[in-house]
Amino acid sequence: MFHVPDRAGGHPRTVIAVLAVALLGLSGWAGYHLMGRVLPKVDQAEAAEVAPPKPPVVVVEALPQVDERLAREGEAGRFMGAVLVARGDEVLFRQVYGKADYEADRPMALDTPFRLASISKQFTGVALLKLQDEGKLQMSDPVCRWIQPCPDAWAPLTLSHLVSHTSGIPDLMARPAWGLRRVTPATLDELTADSAQYRLAFEPGTKVRYNNAGFNLAAAVIERASGMSYEAYLQTALFDPIGMTRTGLGDASDGAMGYANFPGGLTPQPNANVSIVIGAGALYSTLDDMLAWSRALHGGEILSSASYQQFLADHAPDDTPSERGRPRRDYGFGIFTNRLGQRVNPQFHESQIYHTGSWSGFRNLMTYQPDAEVTVIVLSNNYHSREQVFLISQQAMAEALGHDFPAAGRE
Repeated sequence: MFHVPDRAGGHPRTVIAVLAVALLGLSGWAGYHLMGRVLPKVDQAEAAEVAPPKPPVVVVEALPQVDERLAREGEAGRFMGAVLVARGDEVLFRQVYGKADYEADRPMALDTPFRLASISKQFTGVALLKLQDEGKLQMSDPVCRWIQPCPDAWAPLTLSHLVSHTSGIPDLMARPAWGLRRVTPATLDELTADSAQYRLAFEPGTKVRYNNAGFNLAAAVIERASGMSYEAYLQTALFDPIGMTRTGLGDASDGAMGYANFPGGLTPQPNANVSIVIGAGALYSTLDDMLAWSRALHGGEILSSASYQQFLADHAPDDTPSERGRPRRDYGFGIFTNRLGQRVNPQFHESQIYHTGSWSGFRNLMTYQPDAEVTVIVLSNNYHSREQVFLISQQAMAEALGHDFPAAGRE
């Protein structure tokens, strides 16, 4: 059970946030829909029986250094979004800044859904592993067992390659006419056919190259192995058992608008077209749903021990080079592991399990420190908040771990 301290802050923002949440609660919750396919309706009573209770939706400000900095950055308009920090099941910090939609003058609330972008990749990796635990596939299966017709060039490809960025399939953004594909809706079958047109850039498993196309193919495999649509399998196998009732594919009706900093000022980015990254970046979620996900995933409630270890293991080849002079990350199945605290000043050195996300007006980072069981979630609806989001995540992690508060990032 999640625990929120009795003293959840006495700041005026508390009253504003709680009132906003109450107003949103009166509006109810619509079903999920993407590209003409409607997700199964959640039985709330049944979900309540199997899912752990969530913390009450209130502001918590138990990390004074994080609170002071974020209050300053939020009031100055330099940060917009939502931040949650938890140690185990205890919420240490939960707060929002800015607005969910400036054009509609809609306030940000603690349960406002954000587009997760590439943080979504871990759900695809976990879904494959869940199907492995169910005996329906193996991560060592050839891709051509599940994708037909299958190009001859894909014969060496395994499911593991698809979700570890080691497939060699040219990524969406590295292909001709990316600008047109970016704005054109597509089905999974169309995305698979697109990928089949291209030769592999390298032999599978010999290199690492960040790749969205592999995760789209993995979503197609999930459909074939489960006998369900990709989104329906996520809903029934992952979201419902955990109680993630504010998570889905596409766009939430009350979700945050994405923005970017252009010369003319803060500019909305309404055209997401997440259909082209359905397995790589199409999910939306909230702070509390993502905390529930973190606790269930890392607490052994979703995967077998063997599959969880596969999820986190480094699948990159041994000769993978360092990253800009820093030790490289471990490449799991839609997740990374590295010592992110070495990139701030003063440094700290605990290993963190994490992923970033950036797409159509959003910039996010979710990270987990396994020894202390600290979860940090930073979701921003401003695409150009990359440095802010990273620094906030590491300041929150450092304060939660009891380290000196980092003042800045390192080059």
